[in-house]
Amino acid sequence: MTPVRVLAVASEVYPIIKTGGLADVAGALPIALKAHGVEMRTLMPGYPDVMRRLAGAAELRSWPDYFGGSGRLLAGSHDGLDLFVLDVPHLYARPGNPYVTAEGVDWPDNGVRFAALSRVAADIGRGLVPAFVPDVVHAHDWQGGLAPAYLHYDGGPRPGTVMTIHNMAYQGKFDRSLASAIGLPSHATFDVHGLEYFGGISFLKAGLQLADRITTVSPTYAHEIQSDEGGMGLGGLLRERSSVLSGILNGIDVEVWNPQTDPHIAYRFSSEDLAFRAANKAVLQQQFNLDSSDEAPLLGVISRLSWQKGLDLLLEAIPTILDQRMQLALLGSGDRDLQDRYQAAARANPGRIGVTIGYDEVLAHLIQAGSDALLVPSRFEPCGLTQLCALRYGAIPIVSRVGGLEDTIVDIGEAGREATGFKFAPVTADALAGSLRKANAAFHDKAAWRRLQRSGLATDVSWRNRAGEYAALYRGLMASRRA
Repeated sequence: MTPVRVLAVASEVYPIIKTGGLADVAGALPIALKAHGVEMRTLMPGYPDVMRRLAGAAELRSWPDYFGGSGRLLAGSHDGLDLFVLDVPHLYARPGNPYVTAEGVDWPDNGVRFAALSRVAADIGRGLVPAFVPDVVHAHDWQGGLAPAYLHYDGGPRPGTVMTIHNMAYQGKFDRSLASAIGLPSHATFDVHGLEYFGGISFLKAGLQLADRITTVSPTYAHEIQSDEGGMGLGGLLRERSSVLSGILNGIDVEVWNPQTDPHIAYRFSSEDLAFRAANKAVLQQQFNLDSSDEAPLLGVISRLSWQKGLDLLLEAIPTILDQRMQLALLGSGDRDLQDRYQAAARANPGRIGVTIGYDEVLAHLIQAGSDALLVPSRFEPCGLTQLCALRYGAIPIVSRVGGLEDTIVDIGEAGREATGFKFAPVTADALAGSLRKANAAFHDKAAWRRLQRSGLATDVSWRNRAGEYAALYRGLMASRRA
């Protein structure tokens, strides 16, 4: 097995800092790749949480002026992850969310902040750290999208490049005047085969146009984003580059998400003995002030509250939840109007609907362990991770037929395969309500429900096979560049 060195570039990495599924992937994939002969180090920004956890990291390089202020490149490790950290306080030493202000508005210098990250990634790719010269630079989402662009426009020998799309909706769009400030040639901003994007520039578009290989996080999403609608302005580019585009399903960290050892749930249990799920359900009902009843199916939601996630459709389906004598426990935050409407629904239906606004990792684990079913009614979903966790914990997924939800859940009506949940299409409130009614009927058939649970629990949701696909991609890229 040929050893491979890969530099990953990511704006968030679990368990250090997380706002979404990107962090889970960036945290789990490097560890899973070790079994496949791939040494991956991850470059990330030096946010306050990162600097606290990497106290004592070694300084590799310093600059008196790095994109407008002093900066350092550090090397350290955390929880089995080998990390490079770009410590540039004037860009990253800010509290809270890494992308937005306390008011929820994008930081006005986000273009410079993540160009700086991509610039140093390209420099590492060209040998800035002699002890680690990567064969491949793997950029995640728009925040790393300029790494392939810098490597391209610098000219000369370079490593192979991979660009992974976690969500097409976030494209890193900026005014073309930014190019000179971040050290890119002006002609790149006027070239349709470069950064130019509807009169401005897009970091995501740059990565998709200039990387050697493109991946996204499920096969179905790889197909969807080649359409005009699913591509969100970049479908034509992706159709042109379809020969280098592939979909590789995400996995989850099965050590973190393991009901036998999970420190965050009230009662641990195994796939062979689900008796303690009922005890977790009772604790979850208490947490959300829901009536205690084993006969009421408890629906869990762990989600960003947004149009993409279909959480407005779930509001429309609340009459069905009430008519079917189901309960709802929702954890999430996002759109202010959706937050207000869910809180109003909880006030109007005490004991039946419980809502917690915000994100709480401990509570997320309890929802997986105690819910009878987990709802993911997304309008589009590149992969989705919560439904994979649900399979691992014996909560039955109820999902829309899009993206990775289509690829990871087997509907109860599909022939020839062991069903693991319920899927609905089209993505409407009526179709969701129909799926809720089906799930309610199955819940009251204890044998049918247990079959769904057993089949879900037997599903491999780990990174083991997925990491192998990435390893094969890297090796294939290296071979093609040598040819």
